[in-house]
Amino acid sequence: MEHRRLGTSGLKVPVLSFGAATFGAGSDFFRAWGDTDVDGARRLVDICLDAGVTMFDTADAYSRGRSEEILGAALAGRRDRVLISTKATTPMGDGPNEGGSSRYHLVDTVEQSLRRLRTDHIDLLYMHEFDATTAVEEVVHTLDDLVTAGKVRYVGASNFSGWQLMKALAIADRHGWPRYAAHQVQYSLAVRDYEHELAPLGLDQGVAAMVWSPLGGAALTGKLRRGQEAPADSRLGQPAGGGLVADAEHIYAIVDVLDELAAETGRSITQLALNWLLRQPTVASLVIGARNEDQLRDNLGAAGWALDADQIARLDEVSRLPVPYPYNHQQEKPYFLPAPWTTA
Repeated sequence: MEHRRLGTSGLKVPVLSFGAATFGAGSDFFRAWGDTDVDGARRLVDICLDAGVTMFDTADAYSRGRSEEILGAALAGRRDRVLISTKATTPMGDGPNEGGSSRYHLVDTVEQSLRRLRTDHIDLLYMHEFDATTAVEEVVHTLDDLVTAGKVRYVGASNFSGWQLMKALAIADRHGWPRYAAHQVQYSLAVRDYEHELAPLGLDQGVAAMVWSPLGGAALTGKLRRGQEAPADSRLGQPAGGGLVADAEHIYAIVDVLDELAAETGRSITQLALNWLLRQPTVASLVIGARNEDQLRDNLGAAGWALDADQIARLDEVSRLPVPYPYNHQQEKPYFLPAPWTTA
């Protein structure tokens, strides 16, 4: 398994990480993703470790802590072989201080996550979303305290806008506090908004992309095709599954090209879509999820090989969407550097 550096930190992460949002089934929403119990989680962890996937991603909010509990149980006795990332900020209850990124909540929720995960430290802690009600100085200073205490090793952001991420980085640099080494973002052939601002920011500031939903919310698995109903047992076929991440015709066109490449390469549609992402700038790791062992083994086949330049260009072309202002305006200027994914 290939490993890549996490931003400008010294930590190396596998290019494929396992996402444990399918563990627990704590609500209709998460049940549409999966309902893996402890025994099933142990089997999936076994497969991951055999393949060199040593990083496991979860969040306190996934099934209200149940995902962390199941992951902790599944990793019992082998904690020293893995990296664990989890997240904070999303409300864990109805109380006024049971969510957000305040010092009060972060200190408390990290303690709860450590207990559920059966560990004494979190390797990578993400702010699950930006908290506009708490001063950024308070957030980053609290993270520094957690790192100093040895309860957190590295910190990251998730689902931030460009200015929010840059402000946090600037404040961390000003005070000598830990800066966000990673940004967990939505990115796929179906959803390429990350490329407009967040990818250039990541390149400039050395922030790695840890990609969630790399298969476009299951839209790029081959289960979604013109004139066919999505399988009832898939996330796409369930009312709570979240719906399509992009226009259906846009997805169909991408799947058509993936079908062509699958015939040419002998690779699955899933493997092709994931491998395209691994060729993109700033990407350190793809967070892959799986409802069962077959899905996991298929996803693992995305690593260890590379699409050629022509195949990447075909996928680039079919998945490209209009560039919004001001990025389209900037690209018309002679002193604007072309986006890194369009250069030779």
